[in-house]
Amino acid sequence: MNAFRQSIEALIPALRRYARALTRDADIADDLVQDTLVRALRAERLFIGGDLRSWLYTILTNLNRNRRRALARKPTIVALVDSPTDASGTEAEGRDIAHALAALVEDQRSALLLVVLEGLSYREVADVQGVPIGTVMSRLARARAHVKAYLEEGRPALRRVK
Repeated sequence: MNAFRQSIEALIPALRRYARALTRDADIADDLVQDTLVRALRAERLFIGGDLRSWLYTILTNLNRNRRRALARKPTIVALVDSPTDASGTEAEGRDIAHALAALVEDQRSALLLVVLEGLSYREVADVQGVPIGTVMSRLARARAHVKAYLEEGRPALRRVK
């Protein structure tokens, strides 16, 4: 196995973690990671150096964006599920954080997850999302404010901001 493929293999756990946090569905996340790996391996000869991790996150982020666009064109049926009201402690806090993240706009959630969960720098996130670093800083500030408001007030922020 060559060094390129070994480097990609070493990044699979991080890709899975990011994809699962981004999609909130293990099966969809695994499919995204697999599609990312297939595209990366097919384009091996096109990779001319640079940060492999950022390149893979960019592929994954773009695949997820395309997936969400396709889903937006289809009507969805959502089952109503009762959530237990007697949950307390870390279980309830984890659920609150998950709800706060789920309520974020996709670009804000992606930026927050890449910085907080994956430890990417603002510059790396800007490269992954294809936006200026100031936009990343703005998205992070809005995402953090939304999560904070949600956790402090127990409800989503008044409006969703892109």
